[in-house]
Amino acid sequence: MSLNRSEQLLFDYVQGHSEEGHYWKSKVQKIASGSAGTAEAASLIEPDLWRYYLERSEVAAPFKAAAKAWGLKRTSMRNLAEHLIRLWTEPKPKAGPDGAPFGERP
Repeated sequence: MSLNRSEQLLFDYVQGHSEEGHYWKSKVQKIASGSAGTAEAASLIEPDLWRYYLERSEVAAPFKAAAKAWGLKRTSMRNLAEHLIRLWTEPKPKAGPDGAPFGERP
């Protein structure tokens, strides 16, 4: 998975700050568990990650520096959202044409 520089900065920050990491892990797991799949969950998580990036850019040194260097033009956080889902959740079984998970028959 390739992250853009803003996503990488946010990922490294969350990994290095345990309280932030616990918050995001819980949030990602909750959203993913209530979603139909990775694509839907990522669509719900991605805007929250961007809002968090903007909030951090006002108070946290690495984000302030990045905002000064790169600006705050809207950047996709989709790859990061998908990465966090894969990292912190159990994969959901894919359904076959009959709706049952592959390998299971009623």
